[in-house]
Amino acid sequence: MTAHVTPGSCPALVLNADFRPLSYFPLSLWPWQEVVKAVFLDRVNIVSEYEDVVHSPSFEMRLPSVVSLKTYVKPARFPAFTRFNVFLRDRFTCQYCGSNEDLTFDHLIPRTHGGRTLWENVVTACAPCNLAKGGHMPGAINMWPRQMPFKPTVFDLNANGRLFPPNYLHDSWLDFLYWDVELEP
Repeated sequence: MTAHVTPGSCPALVLNADFRPLSYFPLSLWPWQEVVKAVFLDRVNIVSEYEDVVHSPSFEMRLPSVVSLKTYVKPARFPAFTRFNVFLRDRFTCQYCGSNEDLTFDHLIPRTHGGRTLWENVVTACAPCNLAKGGHMPGAINMWPRQMPFKPTVFDLNANGRLFPPNYLHDSWLDFLYWDVELEP
């Protein structure tokens, strides 16, 4: 099958069977090759299409721009604990000073004091604040986070993900996304 599209172009927004994106951050996008494969395997419904076409000697199809899964995938209630998800929970902002540069994460109760690497003990911190806090307890140096750490739900992370829309949103995706966006003319 040949295509008149450039590699990496024409991704499709992937919706669950309930027509909600599988995720907002990162936005659930599949490359066109994966989408065409999913169409042929009858795993998705085509909701919207691009003008671009792929074809073989005996077949031609417009590339899907939005697809929905035929089988509902139940989202996990709680996301995995990762550095990225901690940053997303904390909206990519240092919880001590509000900076959004040079981010790391800090153990509220330092590991040297028995603190563990858990949602409830880790906050996003910029490198200078992390260095200033060091191995001290928050009360010892009066350095408290703006928001106490908590175990977020997938809903919490999706809500925060909506605050950071990607640089590119195809107009066919907008009916399924919940960002305040203006498309360029």
